[in-house]
Amino acid sequence: MGPPTLFKHCGTFMIKRFLAATAIAALATTPLGAQDAMPTTEAAVESEAEAPARLPLSYAKINYNLNEERENILLLDLSTGERVAIRLMPDWAPNHVERIKTLTRQGFYDGIIFHRVIEGFMAQTGDPTGTGQGGSSLPDLEEEFNPMPHVRGTVSMARAQSEDSANSQFFIVFYPRFALDKRYTNFGRVIGNMAAVDAIARGEPPANPSRIVQASIASDNKPVPRPAPAPVEQEVTADELNAPIGQ
Repeated sequence: MGPPTLFKHCGTFMIKRFLAATAIAALATTPLGAQDAMPTTEAAVESEAEAPARLPLSYAKINYNLNEERENILLLDLSTGERVAIRLMPDWAPNHVERIKTLTRQGFYDGIIFHRVIEGFMAQTGDPTGTGQGGSSLPDLEEEFNPMPHVRGTVSMARAQSEDSANSQFFIVFYPRFALDKRYTNFGRVIGNMAAVDAIARGEPPANPSRIVQASIASDNKPVPRPAPAPVEQEVTADELNAPIGQ
């Protein structure tokens, strides 16, 4: 009776090894992301169910083509005579992008200065008072923090201490500042003429600040504004030179 019993155990052992090898092979073909997403507790199941509502599983990539999706390109015509193009990303922050479009089409940003420009950090604008304390008459926005990094050319919304206090002011990052990630709402990226952003006058506020002459949405096809004519110096005549000096 010995040999049949041994055969039985060997057969069972071989079946178990086969099933284990099959399971390992299946695991090896499973995407790593899917493994990480597998909930192991009831709390994890609830967390997984809530995650899509709070944080999208993916974010749209930036389109650098100036001739495409022009409804989502913000154009800033600066007092330096340069035009900067910014790709707005409604997939990242829909309410903030809508606010920028609304204010732009109202002409709100036309004539506003860059009131806070820090070398190696960022250039901030969007305050009609030029003090850093002003905003629009529209209500403040709830935060739309996202995981998109604050890299060179990032356009993000300025705010006060409250996370839900963004209104009209925004800033453009000169160099990566990852400490700002998920603390300020990142809503776009410069896709054209970053050199003009680099040339914005520094200061808090600058002595001779750069300003936005005109902000527009590319799909509205507004032309670059003509530069203001230089003041004409009045010619001084001989009669004026000989005239007596008034009291």
